[in-house]
Amino acid sequence: MTDVLTPEQRQFNMSRIRGRDTKPEKLLRSALHAEGLRFRIHRRDIPGRPDLVFVKARVAVFIDGCFWHGCPVHCVKPKTNRAFWLSKIRRNKARDVKVNATLAAGGWKVRRYWEHDLKIRMPQIVRALTRLSKRSCRKPA
Repeated sequence: MTDVLTPEQRQFNMSRIRGRDTKPEKLLRSALHAEGLRFRIHRRDIPGRPDLVFVKARVAVFIDGCFWHGCPVHCVKPKTNRAFWLSKIRRNKARDVKVNATLAAGGWKVRRYWEHDLKIRMPQIVRALTRLSKRSCRKPA
């Protein structure tokens, strides 16, 4: 199957896809902020540069795009340049596993959510992150 766009058009379209401040990410940040939670975003000094970080609680949150991270439910296999994209997705998944292990070894709790999870389960995710961040920040008695 051939692409309906020229290579130049496809390259332009792909170059406009954002790696940060995506719509799902902004929706989660807004919901957490409304609950009174404060966090940092895209901390470069933390492995994997998490989308959200609760520093005191040592919680790193990643919002994974279904295509880019190979969601088993929604990832549509590319029809053009298939070998390149499948390799790219495979590398992204391997990197995710490595980042999770590195953060866990450093005492971080890692939470990864698919972009579609945010659409379906936003209230549950906000509650879980609220509990996790507040429970982790309590002072020992």
